[in-house]
Amino acid sequence: MTKRAAAFAALPFALSFFAAAGAQAQSCADNFKSAGVPMVTAITYRTWDLIPNRKPAVVLSPLARAIAADGFGNIEVDKAGATVSAMQETSGSGRPQFLKVTAKTSGPATRVDMVFTVQPGQIANEPSARAFMCRVIAAARR
Repeated sequence: MTKRAAAFAALPFALSFFAAAGAQAQSCADNFKSAGVPMVTAITYRTWDLIPNRKPAVVLSPLARAIAADGFGNIEVDKAGATVSAMQETSGSGRPQFLKVTAKTSGPATRVDMVFTVQPGQIANEPSARAFMCRVIAAARR
């Protein structure tokens, strides 16, 4: 095999390595996505981030405290499933907004995924939702 052929043979491996490294370097704000039609369908906001050198069981309590500090109630921590779920009713309509956070091992880190759902007919300011979600995830670093 020539040197040129060997270099091209290694190219897919190198590209996949750098692509994976880039994906892991993204911040909570960079990972933020929303889906849904305001006032027509439910809007789902999602994001995730990696918490280095922390086990899933360790991040659950700080996540739950940060969620409570933001006014959510009915907070349930499932240590076996590594999840925190909560709801919030702020509109007076009796239709709650739901929040679910999961923590799972990802190499030497814990990946924290968060999903916040706003009911049809309700809206949430997207920059505020992103800031809230990233603030909660950041609490897991403390």
